[in-house]
Amino acid sequence: MFLGSFWLAGCPPHPTVVIHAQGGPVRVQVEIVDTPDARAHGLMYRRDLAADAGMLFIFPTESPQSFWMKNTPLPLDMLFIGADRRIVGIVPDARPFTTNPVGVERPSQYVLEVNAGFCARHGVAGGDTVDFVQVPNTGS
Repeated sequence: MFLGSFWLAGCPPHPTVVIHAQGGPVRVQVEIVDTPDARAHGLMYRRDLAADAGMLFIFPTESPQSFWMKNTPLPLDMLFIGADRRIVGIVPDARPFTTNPVGVERPSQYVLEVNAGFCARHGVAGGDTVDFVQVPNTGS
């Protein structure tokens, strides 16, 4: 099952998250992280992330999620997204290399990591909705 549109003419060839922010839609090309091993590794050791790129963590069910930044040199914004594809919370500017867990109070099924400052630059806020284009529902 696909979460968003399957292949449509004019759609990007890569998995994409479209955030419906107040200022208009914002597209993020994403790497999918949907296995326990891949989720544990995430963006560790990565030194670069394009301005319009991110990593989408897919979990099998909606539940409280927490992350740490161990071995992650990039400061990140973390968008926690519920099963209904609504942003339930944002952790802005997560500091590199920290081992303190960060998360939000509400359960989420998806977490989108983007460069720090992304949400402020694009006016992304809690309550905004997201669509998934070419993103398989393969949480395991």
